[in-house]
Amino acid sequence: MHHREYYRPSSTGHLVTRIMADARLHLWRRERRLSADEVRRSGREMWILHPTGEEAPAVVEASSIQVVLLDGSWSETSAMAQEIAGWGRRVRLPIVGASRFWLRAQQDNGRFSTAEALLALFEGLELADAQAALRRQLELHVYANLRARGRKDAAAQFLRDSPIQTAFPELLAQLQVRRANLSAFQASDGG
Repeated sequence: MHHREYYRPSSTGHLVTRIMADARLHLWRRERRLSADEVRRSGREMWILHPTGEEAPAVVEASSIQVVLLDGSWSETSAMAQEIAGWGRRVRLPIVGASRFWLRAQQDNGRFSTAEALLALFEGLELADAQAALRRQLELHVYANLRARGRKDAAAQFLRDSPIQTAFPELLAQLQVRRANLSAFQASDGG
């Protein structure tokens, strides 16, 4: 994860580390370079997911690979990818369609969030349960962030095509409850 991404509430890298029990976060800074040995897990082929990589093999055993997800803005991850190019196999995934990550502008088609790249990997590895669980959490992450930013119309539009309507109906109802304005309460209370 790029060190600036660490503080962005919209980061899907944080989401991945919360959802995936074996995920580890490594902070990247240009002035403090990581080594492959700090990241590498013994006995696994390291894959670096990146759109400029080679096609993923058609058949692979999930337990035989370690995946490095680069998390940051597009320019930040490009610099990271150059630095770690020799660590392992750079792999691209066949991700199609529009990004569901509505929290940042995706300037071009074919640009997806870190979590969406992991979703595509899960699909390729036929890990349907992990894919479904991460998809629900990503959708909830995007929806809640849209609402927190006051973008209620965009949140309502996003929700129309989201599996979280049926997965989390009680939680969605709670998110839509209007909250009291604390600053107005404090002003009227003299506090």
